[in-house]
Amino acid sequence: MLSKEIEICGKMVPFRASADTPRLYRAKFKRDIFKDLSKLEKSFDKKASEGESGPNDDEFLIDDLEIFENVAYIMAYHADHTIPPDINEWLDQFDMFSIYEILPEILALWGTNMMTEVESKKNLVKTIGK
Repeated sequence: MLSKEIEICGKMVPFRASADTPRLYRAKFKRDIFKDLSKLEKSFDKKASEGESGPNDDEFLIDDLEIFENVAYIMAYHADHTIPPDINEWLDQFDMFSIYEILPEILALWGTNMMTEVESKKNLVKTIGK
């Protein structure tokens, strides 16, 4: 289980990623976090490769923004169960903020969690194979 605090609008917000995160996400939003994060990462990489003055210098699509909000909420809820049970109430505590500042932090946390899971499985196979 990995945790990280990310500053959003001057507030330090704890986030957590673990093997339970996909289950929490599926229970709350009835969606697959693996597919959603893959889509979000592709959109983010596309925006980053276009640069500041790219031809499609638009904001993220509404679907991408919703995925970002859902993932951020679940990871924050996983770290702190005292946050509001409604995502809208949780988001309402923040001023406007840039997805470009927060998303890389969340993707990095998720990526590190996934690497940890793969390493654990490799070690388990080695132990069982003896």
